[in-house]
Amino acid sequence: MSSISFPHSVSAPSSRQQEMPESQYYSTEFDGSASFQINPLSTHPPRTPRVSVVSSSHMYGSSIYEERDELSESAHLETESIDEEEDVRMKEAERRIRPEEVWRDIVVTSNGRDKAFKIIQYSLKVYLLFHTTVTGSRLLRKSAKQPLEQELVKRLTSTVSGLSFSRKCLLLFNWLSPLTAILAQQSVPFSSDRKAETKSQVPRPFLHAVMNAPPPVLLELANAVSDDLYTLSLLGILGKKFGDRAGRFSDWCWFFATLVGLVENGVERQMNGNLQREAESRMYKDSMSGATAKSKPTSTKVDEKEIGRLQKQDYWLQITRAKLTMDLIFVSYEIFRLKRAKNSIKAMAGLIAAILSTAKLYDRHKSALTKALGVTL
Repeated sequence: MSSISFPHSVSAPSSRQQEMPESQYYSTEFDGSASFQINPLSTHPPRTPRVSVVSSSHMYGSSIYEERDELSESAHLETESIDEEEDVRMKEAERRIRPEEVWRDIVVTSNGRDKAFKIIQYSLKVYLLFHTTVTGSRLLRKSAKQPLEQELVKRLTSTVSGLSFSRKCLLLFNWLSPLTAILAQQSVPFSSDRKAETKSQVPRPFLHAVMNAPPPVLLELANAVSDDLYTLSLLGILGKKFGDRAGRFSDWCWFFATLVGLVENGVERQMNGNLQREAESRMYKDSMSGATAKSKPTSTKVDEKEIGRLQKQDYWLQITRAKLTMDLIFVSYEIFRLKRAKNSIKAMAGLIAAILSTAKLYDRHKSALTKALGVTL
């Protein structure tokens, strides 16, 4: 057989060369870390030298995930920049909104006008209360200002009565909102099959839908219907005796709805507190593990935003609880026919409830305007 010649006139390996120890092939002459050399004993043609993947692992020095880490870090930075830009945009939108614009949107709705009239009504009631107390403590003597004061009290009393009647007219047909919520649950699937579920539906009877409605919705519906009947009696459409009974029933519905609202408020505050404690514990664990805002910016900022949102929500839940408490005090005087300090306590409770409910409505409209303006910026 003809032999194959190799570079540098090196012949095929002999038996002695085959029995050489393996360490001899890895002498300094063939050190791959110094430079690339052709192995004269190789039977394959030389390949283009390439950097080994193993030599770039964590075990041998550099990281093969360095590019991936840089990409993830850039993605986090991009997300953070987007969130920061959105926060700046929302703050700028909130700064541009003027109180006049918020009140303009509030008084457009009947609920907003009701709140505005309620503040004026009970402010005048409180003024008349203090005015009567001050004038009653004076000595019984005639003065030139007494006829003017009597005329002022008479006019303000008439104004309070007119505002009360106007508010009752503004609240007509409020039963449409709970009725819509009940009718939304009136349709059920005809069959459990998915195809039949999308094709046909059969409506449930209205009485069945009413029986399955939540108790707060039923109380709101009964309260709104009975309140409208009382308003119709004030308008002269229904009899006064029937209107008084409807007003009495409306007060009982208001009383039980307020109690239910206080219970729901307590449950919501408890859930809110649990979520807030969980977020705080996560932040505490991150801080104890040595994590900083630079090492874990996304989780830290998410928890901070969540805690801020929960704190704001808890603040408005406290406002709602205070308002419901004032309503409970007010309606308790009507239901149980309490006489002691009736006028003063009802006037103060009504004014505080009006201010708190108007503050909630103001914040809601301002938030809606801020979101709408923040999208356009």
